[in-house]
Amino acid sequence: MPELVFFSGTMDCGKSTLALQIEHNRSARGLQGVILTRDDRAGEGKLSSRLGLVTDAVETTEDFDVYAYLVELLSRGGRCDYVIADEAQFFTPGQIDQLARVVDDLGLDVFAFGITTDFRSKLFPGSQRLVELADRIEALQVEALCWCGARATHNARTVGGAMVVEGAQVVVGDVDAGGLDASVGYEVVCRRHHRRRMTAASARAVALSPDVLPVDTAARPAGPDPVTGSTVRP
Repeated sequence: MPELVFFSGTMDCGKSTLALQIEHNRSARGLQGVILTRDDRAGEGKLSSRLGLVTDAVETTEDFDVYAYLVELLSRGGRCDYVIADEAQFFTPGQIDQLARVVDDLGLDVFAFGITTDFRSKLFPGSQRLVELADRIEALQVEALCWCGARATHNARTVGGAMVVEGAQVVVGDVDAGGLDASVGYEVVCRRHHRRRMTAASARAVALSPDVLPVDTAARPAGPDPVTGSTVRP
C-alpha cells in the first residue's frame, strides 16, 4: 500500500542526504520520481545535502498545487512512481493535504523530509499537518549534537553568534553560517542550552572571559592553611 511517510529531525541530522539516497536507490531500479523542495540552501529548484550532493527539483512556491501538477504530468504521458518532498516544513498545510491526496488517489508513495519546530521551538504549520496526516513518522537515527556534546533537539537562530527568539518564522540560512561574524545563521542545541539561550559562540565567550571567577586577595583573612597548616597572610 502506498504511504505518506514523514522523516523528521533537527537541522544537520541528514534529512536531505537520506532523501537523495532514496532517490538514488529507486532510480537505480528503473523507477522515476518527482522531487519537490522549497527554499533549499543551494537555491531555487535544488535539493542539496551538506555532504556536497545536489540534484534538480521542482520549487514548491506558496501557490503551487502539488496534486494538480502531478495529475497534469501523468495526463501528458509522463511517469511518476514516487514523490520526494524535501524542506516539507515550509510547505503550506494545504500542500500537505495535496500530498496525502497523491497517496490516496494516485497511489504513489510520498516521502516527506523536514524539521518539526522552528527557532522558537514552535511547530511549523507544514510539519504539524504532516504529523496529523502521515501514515508513518520516522525520526532520523543520525543524531545531531549540541556544542556541549548532548543530543541536539532544538534549532536555534543566531545573529552574530547570539541566539534570537523573535522574528519571522522563515529566514533561509544554514548551520555553517552561525559564527561570530555571520549575520543570520542556525545552530542545533540541546533543550537546556536553548532555554538558556547559549550557543557555541556565547559559551566560548563566557569561557574566555577574564572575569569569570574574580578573587579579591586583599579581603582574604590571615590564618592557617587548611592543607599545610602554615600561616597564610593576605
